Amino acid sequence: MSTTRLKNYIGGQFEDSDKHFSNIRPVDGTLICEVAEASKDQVDAAVEAAKEAMSGQWASFSVAERCDMLDKVADEIERRFDDFVAAEIADTGKAHVQVKNIDIPRGAANFRFFANLAREQQEKSWTMDTTDGQGATNHIVNKPIGVVAVISPWNLPLLLMTWKVAPALAAGNAVVVKPSEETPSTATLLAEVMDDVGMPKGVFNLVHGFGPGSTGEFMVEHPHVDAITFTGESRTGTAIMKNAADRLKPVSFELGGKNAAIIFADADFEKAVAGTIRSAFSNCGQVCLCSERVYVERPLFDKFVKALAQKAEKIKIGRPEEGADMGPLISREHREKVLSYFKLATEEGATVITGGEVPNFGDARDEGAFIKPTIWTGLSEDARCVREEIFGPVCHIAPFDDEAEVIGYANNSDYGLAAAVWTQDMDKAARVARQMEVGICWINDWFLRDLRTPFGGVKLSGIGREGGIHSLEFYSEPLTICVKH
Repeated sequence: MSTTRLKNYIGGQFEDSDKHFSNIRPVDGTLICEVAEASKDQVDAAVEAAKEAMSGQWASFSVAERCDMLDKVADEIERRFDDFVAAEIADTGKAHVQVKNIDIPRGAANFRFFANLAREQQEKSWTMDTTDGQGATNHIVNKPIGVVAVISPWNLPLLLMTWKVAPALAAGNAVVVKPSEETPSTATLLAEVMDDVGMPKGVFNLVHGFGPGSTGEFMVEHPHVDAITFTGESRTGTAIMKNAADRLKPVSFELGGKNAAIIFADADFEKAVAGTIRSAFSNCGQVCLCSERVYVERPLFDKFVKALAQKAEKIKIGRPEEGADMGPLISREHREKVLSYFKLATEEGATVITGGEVPNFGDARDEGAFIKPTIWTGLSEDARCVREEIFGPVCHIAPFDDEAEVIGYANNSDYGLAAAVWTQDMDKAARVARQMEVGICWINDWFLRDLRTPFGGVKLSGIGREGGIHSLEFYSEPLTICVKH
């Protein structure tokens, strides 16, 4: 991968463009590289290349041949593991342990998982009676949906991009991918991998750029894009959906969250504290599943707040190569957004238990986008900082007195992505979990994922489900063929 300029990948060729933007290292604000912003003509060319691939060599591939190709992609990601790790860390500033153990391994695993799932998928058929007594058979054939626009976020760049690309290709589609402008590097490496393994031209296309008035808008408005999959902010999802509505394009959205963690007094205290530290501050709080609202049963409240603050203050902040537990936010611009909420929280009456400020290192890291893990108490349920997604290393802790009350608090949100319930009473856990208005509810854990299960949210947290057969179904069009006997 070029260290000076990242290019687009269109129809099997790497292409520069007339406009470029800077990819900035969030650890110290230095330049990583320049990135070619795709023009409208280049986006058009990428979509047309994908469309041509759907009637070319790729269309002649059997399911087994497609899946074998995805296995080769996984093999090549693993062969270039160190390159992917370095690129992801440069773009995000994440801790080594997360990138090496989660982000890049899952990026490769997504291709293998969906390849194996597609191999095992069986076509269904039913026989039926007819008035002449001869009967008929109905065969269900899964056909690719066509050209899929994939718009992926910056918080888990390779993982969430491959979470969409892998099933789309396994189902026989061609893709046009736009990674976040904040994290273009591993997407470019993946384009190199696709090229190296001999993926047919036009099956995988990569276009860099921004949203409105740029690459993202050109993609979702294109008449030959057949489906759109997007992970990101709810506001952006709304804009994309409006653009898709005119042509009734299917959409799959995994959007924001304002997730609740519920800690009952009978919870395993140490596990609940450790789990909530993870769910509030992992990846500097930049995970859509993070717990920004923590509700603790009143007898445990003071003890829990104290213990969580002590653990938060022990989180080592800094460069990934220094063994830091937590890196920076993705950019100084995003940090300004998070800091604006910190200011708002004090105006709304929050008590700052810990954090709430920018660390001072006295070196180049002060030019980065670091922020301290922050815990608040004392806000009302209608405070903006309790209702709006902040997407930073922050949580608000509030007490509750009974089960019905806390269920009401947890569900009183415009979002509905995830929840975590901590209790040793499994009957209560099951009862509460079933009442959560979310797409996934963990009991005594957080971020534990079986890739076969559906993933997604309700309300402003998304539309549709991804994962396992649910992904393959979104990227396929079922065709019923009725044969009269």
